[in-house]
Amino acid sequence: MRRKFSISVAVAAAACITAGCGAGTNGTTNSAEQPMGDTVAISDSELRDLTVPEEMEIEYAEYALVKECMENKGFKYWTGPVASVAARRAGRYVNDDVAWAKKYGYGRIFDEAAEKDRREHPNVRFPNALPRKDRIRYNTALNGDYDDVLRVDLPAGGTIETPREGCWAGARTRLYGDLEAWFKAKKTVTSLTPLYVPDILADERLKRAVSAWSHCMGEAGRPSSSPDELREKRIALTADMNSRDAGEFEAELAVAEATCAVKTSLGKISRDLEREYLATTLKKYGKENAAYQRMRLTALSRARGIETR
Repeated sequence: MRRKFSISVAVAAAACITAGCGAGTNGTTNSAEQPMGDTVAISDSELRDLTVPEEMEIEYAEYALVKECMENKGFKYWTGPVASVAARRAGRYVNDDVAWAKKYGYGRIFDEAAEKDRREHPNVRFPNALPRKDRIRYNTALNGDYDDVLRVDLPAGGTIETPREGCWAGARTRLYGDLEAWFKAKKTVTSLTPLYVPDILADERLKRAVSAWSHCMGEAGRPSSSPDELREKRIALTADMNSRDAGEFEAELAVAEATCAVKTSLGKISRDLEREYLATTLKKYGKENAAYQRMRLTALSRARGIETR
């Protein structure tokens, strides 16, 4: 997926909605790319956000459908990888889970695993070993043609686009039904961060919590003005370390951060502010949010009828 214009985004002050890759359809796909035949009725009273495990169920189903599609086109394909629940906790504005910090630090193990997959996963190695002509055919079958794309204007400015065709587009069509509507709703709802993060950063409740957290970190011998500054220091301090030493150092640093985030309630306050400001912003996009929730619940129901192992 590629962006047509670059977008300037403020540094997130709390955990933000996760945006994923989307794919569209022009309504002329073959039978393998048509929506699944079952009808899933989701009432307004049932609308809600998905849990992380539920999101993972859909991702596994997407991979299973892509695998089926690619094999039907004469190519090998492997399912996964799908990030674990623990891996998805990495990258928050501030971590206040001391046990997670002690075990995973700042998530280096997940970053290294993802980097290894980018180099060595069968879905990377297999097409790279193909002759150029077949590699192009493989990529087009999987991802579609970027000369035929679906475009969405984002709330904060800029445009995002994705191919209408390909096995990923087909898999999502089968799960979500109307891929054009899904892509528009998804990219609208998951691209709101720049609209409200500046307000979170300016909120006195956050400023007071960050100040208290900073004072706690100073007393712990890890002076930092904010979690953002601490992460910058972490990167600089571990730049010349091997993976094992860096992991041990980061675990100690992350535990200090999390301990102070618990003592000062910075983690809770940042999450509360995230929910508050996001809810206010979402009021302007209620139609899109309802459509997004409805289609994701529909996809979840359909995913549970797909063999994923």
